[in-house]
Amino acid sequence: MKIAPAIYLTLTVLGVGAAVLVPLTIYRSGSTALPVWRAAANPGPLSAAHAFLNSQCEACHTPDRGIEAASCLTCHDTDAPVLAKQSTAFHAAIQECRGCHIEHRGAAIRPTEIDHTILARIGWQKTLGGSLAASPKTDTTAMSETRHLLAGVTGAHPPSDSEALDCFACHSNRNPHRDGTSVGCCGAGSAGSVGSLFGRECAECHMMTTWKIAGYKHPSSRSEDCAQCHQPPPSHYMGHFAMVSMAIAGQEHARVEQCYLCHQTDAWNDIKGVGWYKHH
Repeated sequence: MKIAPAIYLTLTVLGVGAAVLVPLTIYRSGSTALPVWRAAANPGPLSAAHAFLNSQCEACHTPDRGIEAASCLTCHDTDAPVLAKQSTAFHAAIQECRGCHIEHRGAAIRPTEIDHTILARIGWQKTLGGSLAASPKTDTTAMSETRHLLAGVTGAHPPSDSEALDCFACHSNRNPHRDGTSVGCCGAGSAGSVGSLFGRECAECHMMTTWKIAGYKHPSSRSEDCAQCHQPPPSHYMGHFAMVSMAIAGQEHARVEQCYLCHQTDAWNDIKGVGWYKHH
């Protein structure tokens, strides 16, 4: 009868000792000091871009804290191409990586899955004051969800995640509805992103999971009102239009607003009577 308690006590001591010694050993000597532990704890191979770190768990994982943004920034904070592009420039201030970058799924899977909901929640956390409770280092999923729910109920922020995001801040350069007017961050006339034929409230039509609009049907291919929604590129207002575009399409008397004479409705580069042609 006394053997069982002794066994339980021994297992408890061993478990507590391992919980203390394993992180301490990895912290001091690196994951190579405990190869058996690394093999047992590894959930899967890294992506091709991070494969060189397969034997260096501590490069990304901090003992007792997990993955911190600071570890990612050690390599990526000087990634000039990412910071220079409008669609990815937000990385300079986001300070949170693991929500959209998921590892240990194999070399063939790209470790990036943009989740706009996570971006919205990070924005809400910053809006809620940057208190200790809202800190990414101490926050838990339950805490974040609770604060988010309460803030929506009390009116501290709009209830919809899509209302938290400024779509134009990342997507105006790829906006197909642009009208060429400068709207920017502070209203009409301010410097910044171009305007849009349909305004800046992208979430009124688009969802955060896909840009495709459910139930949308393009007008008939016989329609001649293309210019109501589509604006010609700048080159169509230059000599290039007469010397190249009209000549390729075989429409010597076409006007700029007569899109339907040259273009198919499935793609702008699908030219009637010519096929796929891209010269820009």
